[in-house]
Amino acid sequence: MSERELWTVALGRVPYPEALELQRGLARDRISGAIPQDVLLLVEHPPVVTLGRSSRVKHLLASPDFLAAKGVELFEVERGGDVTFHGPGQLVGYPVMDLKRHRQDLHWYLRRLEESLINVLDAYGIAAEQNKGLTGVWTGGRKIASIGVHARDWVTWHGFALNVTTDLSFFDLIVPCGISGVVMTSMERELGAEPDASAVRQSVADIFAAAFDLAPVATPRSALLETAV
Repeated sequence: MSERELWTVALGRVPYPEALELQRGLARDRISGAIPQDVLLLVEHPPVVTLGRSSRVKHLLASPDFLAAKGVELFEVERGGDVTFHGPGQLVGYPVMDLKRHRQDLHWYLRRLEESLINVLDAYGIAAEQNKGLTGVWTGGRKIASIGVHARDWVTWHGFALNVTTDLSFFDLIVPCGISGVVMTSMERELGAEPDASAVRQSVADIFAAAFDLAPVATPRSALLETAV
């Protein structure tokens, strides 16, 4: 076994609360040392709006009843940031990383997340960039990826959401990340064609691992549970 691996776990489409509890459990196990390597969960969610610690009521443009009628769940969570949307066609990454093995600096970590996604998009011919003073990834002034994290004992959870083929109309229900006037976009919209979701997922896993000098190892969810026992 390499000393520096990234266990990448492709979960498919998973309800948000299930993925949240999995992250929390993995974070506890990473803190305790029951899991010896960093983990990257890659997942897609049914429609859900999440409210981070900085969320403001005015940034949720639809009532909970309206969201429920549209089939959109609503959760308050411990991650940083404001309100965001997850849904089909969006690749969500949840890194459970022990920053004591990297650099104990959350700002550095956020910038590395952004740089990883920028490199993924560059591989597809999409020129993306950071936006000074704002967290996330942008292309041509449009936001294509959102980021919100949480950490305890320098172990992270929550993470990033890359719009691949996302139905962008869902973002009309919120003020995305609390940024007034923001225009959301997706890889599909920027490319004018639908990218292969599995290829994007693999690219994210490989480039994310490289950003942290880790070797990506595709790992089934069952193996995580066995390791933590």
